[in-house]
Amino acid sequence: MRTTINIDEDAVLAARHMAQRERISLGDAVSELIRRGTRQPDTALVQSAPLRGRFALLPVRDEVITPQHVRELMEREGI
Repeated sequence: MRTTINIDEDAVLAARHMAQRERISLGDAVSELIRRGTRQPDTALVQSAPLRGRFALLPVRDEVITPQHVRELMEREGI
């Protein structure tokens, strides 16, 4: 189905990235992302950080992130 919609820039960047990564059309990538979004439970819908290019913008922190800090977070998250 062909239609015209307005999409936020961060959503377009995510869809383009997926399309390039999976070697599919932009329309197929948008369709797949919509399907994935509708399959997730409501509790998983967390507002993500805005994107600039391929990188999420995180809030400013007044601390240095060390490898030990990352390991502790990974252990806490079960990664």
